[in-house]
Amino acid sequence: MRVRHPACPDWGIGQVQSVVGDRITVNFEHAGKVLINAAVIELEIVEDERR
Repeated sequence: MRVRHPACPDWGIGQVQSVVGDRITVNFEHAGKVLINAAVIELEIVEDERR
């Protein structure tokens, strides 16, 4: 699944790597791998962006 962090748009689009409970590991285009606490941050799902 592809997502965005609502408070950090400069990180770019991220791809979810794993989900364990409320912990989501996302690999972002410009920030690398980041561990997100889903109990605190609600990631925005990126719909298919075909051009």
